[in-house]
Amino acid sequence: MEPYLGFLHSVQYGKPSLVCDLQELYRYLVDDFVIQFCQGLNSRDFTVKSEMVSRKRKVKREFLNDRETARLMRELNEYFESKVDIPLIRHGKKQKVETLLNEEALLLAQYLRNEKTFWTPRIASVH
Repeated sequence: MEPYLGFLHSVQYGKPSLVCDLQELYRYLVDDFVIQFCQGLNSRDFTVKSEMVSRKRKVKREFLNDRETARLMRELNEYFESKVDIPLIRHGKKQKVETLLNEEALLLAQYLRNEKTFWTPRIASVH
């Protein structure tokens, strides 16, 4: 399986297009998480830093402060550990989001290697 050949994304040097294609199937999960996280932020949760973008140009950019960045990472990790109502390949009625993503990559690989005659992505909603 060649991760640099994709269906939706073009072939570019160093870009794993097939990985990007698979990522698109579950982008909505992370988008929903980020939108909900951002709704609870306020101006005190950001810090301003000056950066050089070229030899002659300096700009100011806003970043999440360290406390909120740590919270974002902690909550995102918890999110990937949350359960979805999609059965595991082998057993069980629910699985973690992280496991679903890994299983979906495996199922796609089996389809691309002609080990399966079809592949239909399993779409999840997190509770």
